[in-house]
Amino acid sequence: MTVFGFLNIDKPLGMTSHDVVAKVRRGLKIKKVGHAGTLDPLATGVLVVCVGAATRLSEYVMHTTKRYRAQIHLGVTTETYDAEGEVIRHVDASHVTRADFEAALAQFQGEIEQLPPMYSAIKQGGRKLYELARAGETVERPARPVTIHALDVVDWSPPQVTVDVVCSSGTYIRSLAYDVGEALGVGAHLSGLVRTASGSFDLARAVGLETLLNSDNPHQYLITPDEALHPMPVVDMDAEAVEALVHGRVVPSAGAAAGTLAQAYSPDGVFIAIVEAEGHAWRPRKVFV
Repeated sequence: MTVFGFLNIDKPLGMTSHDVVAKVRRGLKIKKVGHAGTLDPLATGVLVVCVGAATRLSEYVMHTTKRYRAQIHLGVTTETYDAEGEVIRHVDASHVTRADFEAALAQFQGEIEQLPPMYSAIKQGGRKLYELARAGETVERPARPVTIHALDVVDWSPPQVTVDVVCSSGTYIRSLAYDVGEALGVGAHLSGLVRTASGSFDLARAVGLETLLNSDNPHQYLITPDEALHPMPVVDMDAEAVEALVHGRVVPSAGAAAGTLAQAYSPDGVFIAIVEAEGHAWRPRKVFV
């Protein structure tokens, strides 16, 4: 049986994303398994896992809008910007009001340049930043453009503040917590994080890792490409077009805008390829049969 699809897993606290992938690989006895967007060990929530040939589609589910519920602890700064790191500064933050906090938060909404934390997997000079950080090195790292679509305070219980975040892929919520703390002059770190959605995958429909692994039929939790890749349009192809796509040839399109990506399906509903509109044709980008 060829296994092909996506899993929406509620990542447990304390596990790395790689740990989850390894457990799925062993539990489902499938070699090709990967994830589409890392979650730190202290984070829980939606981890999209690609199974089988769906690993070739990871780029289409990875670069999507993310939603988080973040807990920010005011007055305590750590070297990693989260609760795992060594505390490097304590400041009395009792004077910070909710209005102060929301004003600081508003500075980071929209398109911003964000400096990633030293403790991150971003590579610089061929080495991951966290490797350099553990060796006691701090290096200049370029700020990266990210978009923060929405920031809403949902619980004000200082020094703990809970914020709902809607943001682009690549946003570091740890950096956001740190930056807000610096803007307030009291410091802060990320004390808890739940990813509540990643693209079309949301926490309400996620499966627990142990539930998946203990299931008599774990394949029931696989999500098909048409659902996982939503809202990417679906194009139904006739048999002749399928034959052309399989052999790498273009097929006529109905005037889709240039650059439009779509999912191509055969007459019997089988996922065939990712295609891209060029002129008046669909060009195959990734073929799966």
